[in-house]
Amino acid sequence: MLEEWLRLLPNKTRFIFQGNAEARAAASTAWGVPFAEQTCRAMRAGERATLWLGPDEYLLWDGASGTDPEAAAAAAATAIEQALGELPHSLVDISHRQIALQLSGPHAADILSGACPLDLSIAQFPVGACTRTVFAKADIVLWRTAPDTFQLEVARSFGAYASDLLREIALDFTAAG
Repeated sequence: MLEEWLRLLPNKTRFIFQGNAEARAAASTAWGVPFAEQTCRAMRAGERATLWLGPDEYLLWDGASGTDPEAAAAAAATAIEQALGELPHSLVDISHRQIALQLSGPHAADILSGACPLDLSIAQFPVGACTRTVFAKADIVLWRTAPDTFQLEVARSFGAYASDLLREIALDFTAAG
């Protein structure tokens, strides 16, 4: 069971998209969210987001996958592929590969810092920042969605490891009150 400050988010549609500026512009129209051109930033429109992962590489995330995430992923992929036509690109559905953990509350950054090497202060990692990094031994995508809220995308096979480690680190804060 996860605590109030740590939630497992429902299964969502996720894609890894790779493409140049022209491909991103076409995909953006179909996805409904612009692609960030600033490094390590996410763009959001409603329940959908694009997260900058590297030059010409983005995580496309849909928080409104509804009751049938597989149908939502298929429909989104079809719309994007149609918008792209013959433009060179790569679109890979990774919806089943990873899970999302949401950490929130006044100690969220401190808890994450217990096993993540990044400076997670609001000045260095502001709302909308996202990056690939590590959480102990797990590769993750970390996204700050609000001043005291983070989303941690982790491989499904590392989900229990990451959530158990987060709980262990959080003991320092819950014991203090």
